[in-house]
Amino acid sequence: MLEDHQAALAHVPAQQSDHRSWPAEYPGGYAVVDVETTGLAREDRIVSAGVYRLTATGDVEDHWYTTVNPQRDPGPVWIHGLTAAMLADAPLFAEIAGEFGERLAGRVLVAHNAVFDWSMIAREFARASRTAPVEQRLCTIALSKALGLPLENFKLETLAAHFGIAQRRAHHALDDARVLAEAFRPSLHRAAARGLRLPLLACRPITEWTDSPVGGPGAGTGPGRAAWRGGWRPAKRRPPCPHPNPGRYEPGGRLRQGMRVAFSGDTSVDRELLEDQAVAAGLHVATSVSRLTSLLVSNDPDAATTKVARARAYGTPILDEAAFAQLLRDVAPAAGD
Repeated sequence: MLEDHQAALAHVPAQQSDHRSWPAEYPGGYAVVDVETTGLAREDRIVSAGVYRLTATGDVEDHWYTTVNPQRDPGPVWIHGLTAAMLADAPLFAEIAGEFGERLAGRVLVAHNAVFDWSMIAREFARASRTAPVEQRLCTIALSKALGLPLENFKLETLAAHFGIAQRRAHHALDDARVLAEAFRPSLHRAAARGLRLPLLACRPITEWTDSPVGGPGAGTGPGRAAWRGGWRPAKRRPPCPHPNPGRYEPGGRLRQGMRVAFSGDTSVDRELLEDQAVAAGLHVATSVSRLTSLLVSNDPDAATTKVARARAYGTPILDEAAFAQLLRDVAPAAGD
């Protein structure tokens, strides 16, 4: 077991930020989260979770950790260290969903690459016929970029080294949550001292889920624990867009059917659902940016991603998710229709 997590955080020096001038619009509390999983796909499951609850100004309230029986093969044991035998008697997610939810409720979920942790958590709650009690999330990668931290890359270990934080057991959910909480606290205070707007994103809970039983390695660890693989929606191959490409989107104008739209980075709405909405409106969803791309949707237009770099090189307009969602309400018909 990992020891002294609370004590370790309690001795992190406070950053220079006067609480009397703390930004009034900042959230009232945070849940710093890490989950370890059987893999990276939508059908994968959580095998362990760690949560550090912090106050509005980053003080530690408590921490919590659990293993979870994933009802299937545990996946990359060489990464998270949890074997099928170790997880055989662990609770199912449905059995810890209430306790997990209590630690998330009313707080901003903070994670490193938060879209992944949020997606896994939301799917597990949906499998348990519950709704994850999270309204907003904050990605520490996005916060690091907003603060302009001089990082070689945005790996958790690099962020930890920047703040002089020792990792004790990488890829152990509780230790990763501790490390992230230690890095988030000074980041939060730096942001507050500058009056920086936090990169918060809305969390849209998953309300649909279907599961179908499958056999396979690790399937079955006792009554009621048969292996399952879940899918929010069946995998599908989208048909070609039936409309010709009318060209580049003109800022201030309307979207037109046939326009090629690409997406980059984290989104509030699940990416697949957002793409489905675009296709339903008659747009062509592109997987990359080229000279033919009409529009790039990104909530972080300054991100150092290939898509953003290409969009800027080609002069492709970039809109955030909220503006794109507004435009989707009134897409002009294809030319000639």
